[in-house]
Amino acid sequence: MFFNLLAPLASEWTVFNVFRYITFRSVWALATALVISIVVGPYFIRWLRRLKFGQYIHEDVAAHSAKAGTPTMGGLLIIFSLSVSVLLWADLRNPYVWMTMFVFLGFGLVGFVDDYTKIAHHKNKGICGRTKLAGQILVAAAAMVMLFNEPAFSTKLTIPFFKDVAPDLGWFYIPFAMIVMVGASNGVNLTDGLDGLAIGPTIVAGVVFSIFIYLTGNAQFSHYLLIPYTPGVGEVTVFCAALVGAGLGFLWYNAYPAQMFMGDVGSLSLGGVLGFLAVLCKQELILAVVGGLFVAETLSVILQVSYFKWSGGKRIFRMAPLHHHFELQGIPESKIIIRFWITSALLGLVALSVLKLR
Repeated sequence: MFFNLLAPLASEWTVFNVFRYITFRSVWALATALVISIVVGPYFIRWLRRLKFGQYIHEDVAAHSAKAGTPTMGGLLIIFSLSVSVLLWADLRNPYVWMTMFVFLGFGLVGFVDDYTKIAHHKNKGICGRTKLAGQILVAAAAMVMLFNEPAFSTKLTIPFFKDVAPDLGWFYIPFAMIVMVGASNGVNLTDGLDGLAIGPTIVAGVVFSIFIYLTGNAQFSHYLLIPYTPGVGEVTVFCAALVGAGLGFLWYNAYPAQMFMGDVGSLSLGGVLGFLAVLCKQELILAVVGGLFVAETLSVILQVSYFKWSGGKRIFRMAPLHHHFELQGIPESKIIIRFWITSALLGLVALSVLKLR
């Protein structure tokens, strides 16, 4: 809104010229989302308590018994602070901004329905798994239809480390991109099992993709770094910055011991939009590096279930997802969280190094 209202005035008052810069607006988008989250957070937690939106706790992890009743659906705070920040600082005429918001809110809606169903039935059972998956696929499909109609959209797949290898998937790119979004959404959802565990790597991914998105939308930088150039997509950097700010604000209350949990409304929306950001900047395969923790958590569940069925009841891990395995080994929750954050930061640096390794 500020861009649309104030940037046109730069021709008469040069002080307003700063609103034309994506970097300036991104910094303020981050700060705005962060401040909103921290200021609104206490009121939001009390509101969730009044509604009795408490978290159901698995009996398999005895150490989590004290967390029973902690307010969940805190992802609504992330959605609120991020949305307000984006509406204030982004160019509202940019189609990529609205597509990104659609994915973010669409996946969030699926998660909200799942969370509310769990609370309404007073047990840890939300909507049917197939119904949830169908909702995610529907949102991802709608987003790809919109993106496919953009003239600058490319169906080429960027291969890390190879500057001249970019196979054109054509129409097959749509289901591929849908798998990226749905997979990322469920990966973050599976990781969200300890205080601050999922939001930490999400913040790291938000920082990494803000850089990739900005470079992709800049003709000079993209040409120099030999990455695909997409005119207009750089404006989504404002969204990425707001995501980082909203994530940090949420972490203020989600850090161990957590005062609230994000719930599926937070994890599905964050994961889905990370997948879409990877699609926008043509770094779909790099997402597996940036979100390496999400991949590991997902693979641990797949391996555990598959081996359990194949072996007739045996297990690879003490419990899946992976963070519960470490918990049952006796490692303190706070130590697991910090180690996962450090790993995520290292993976983010590895992903950024790809920019020069071509």
